[in-house]
Amino acid sequence: MPSALPDGEPVPSDGSLPASALKGAPARPLGFYLHVPYCATRCGYCDFNTYTATELRGSGGVLASRDNYADTLAEEVRLARKVLGDDPRPVRTVFVGGGTPTLLAAGDLVRMLDAVRQEFGLAEDAEVTTEANPESVGPEYLAELRAGGYNRISFGMQSARPHVLRILDRTHTPGRPEECVAEARAAGFDHVNLDLIYGTPGETDDDWRASLEAALGAGPDHVSAYALIVEEGTGLARRIRRGEVPMTDDDVHADRYLIAEEMLSTAGFDWYEVSNWATSDAARCLHNELYWRGADWWGAGPGAHSHVGGVRWWNVKHPGAYAAALAEGRSPGAGRELLSAEDRRVERILLELRLVDGVPLDLLRPAGRAAADRALADGLLREESYAAGRAALTLRGRLLADAVVRDLVD
Repeated sequence: MPSALPDGEPVPSDGSLPASALKGAPARPLGFYLHVPYCATRCGYCDFNTYTATELRGSGGVLASRDNYADTLAEEVRLARKVLGDDPRPVRTVFVGGGTPTLLAAGDLVRMLDAVRQEFGLAEDAEVTTEANPESVGPEYLAELRAGGYNRISFGMQSARPHVLRILDRTHTPGRPEECVAEARAAGFDHVNLDLIYGTPGETDDDWRASLEAALGAGPDHVSAYALIVEEGTGLARRIRRGEVPMTDDDVHADRYLIAEEMLSTAGFDWYEVSNWATSDAARCLHNELYWRGADWWGAGPGAHSHVGGVRWWNVKHPGAYAAALAEGRSPGAGRELLSAEDRRVERILLELRLVDGVPLDLLRPAGRAAADRALADGLLREESYAAGRAALTLRGRLLADAVVRDLVD
């Protein structure tokens, strides 16, 4: 999703939504994203809304403390219940991200989930995920999460090579993510993901292959592999600008992606979104599919983004300001926008084209349909899907997905 949005219109102090957003809501899946904004250290490539203890000291006092964060976030979940009213939908997915959620006590993460369960209820087959830093969990912690209702976990591995981890400012020990997979399985987690990053300055093809081999050897049922994007304002961007480390080019990213596709598919993983592979349909991340398919989700926490029925809003970023708003009985929303029918059409194309089954051709306007015809002729779209009325990417199309989608939205 976008990392920044326009200022938009103000959010009402009670967080209320227009009636149009709630119309037909029971027919749409509902998910919750719970943001934990704390990190022990800031990674050089990260531009997420996260804060270290040093960054929060003196700027919000006890309101910004992670010690009472679970209670603060639960207040927003209760606000969501008021805003959504008598919505009968049980929550289909819960995803706890950050930051480093596992800097909180396992009991805090369980209490956050309990707030959702108590206010909305969870679907019988709900997917409940948390992200985790490999160094901040152990067997007892994972067992407590599993007993509290979490059934999917995502470990940030990034790389198996120490020199690559150093460039990324990652603090975990090589080999620890693989141990975590075994510990999560022993704790009873149904699904385990490993997050990888390719294209780090100084990484070689052999480094990338070694990372994939280590990840696959650990036995997850889901792997996410993302090209490193150097965001302005990050420590890594400053190092590249000073010439301390080289920038990786797009051709290298393409080569690494092909390596990932070959190794993962050989190991029994199928891609279902450009950067995500799973061993089965059940192993896919259902929460992310809510995003990609434009369903409803409530994002609780500082800087979190939400979408319900064509209304998108986002919270204030600073944990102190976020907690203060809730303590005063106000919505922490900083701004929102009402998506037009054209906005939603364009976003469907932008997001759904990245999925394995693609996007319906009837969403395309004449110029976009002509571009799709050209992409088909160029081998960027699958012929069998096109004949069935959908634009779906080939492997070569996945390498050029951003360019393809730009043409199709015309």
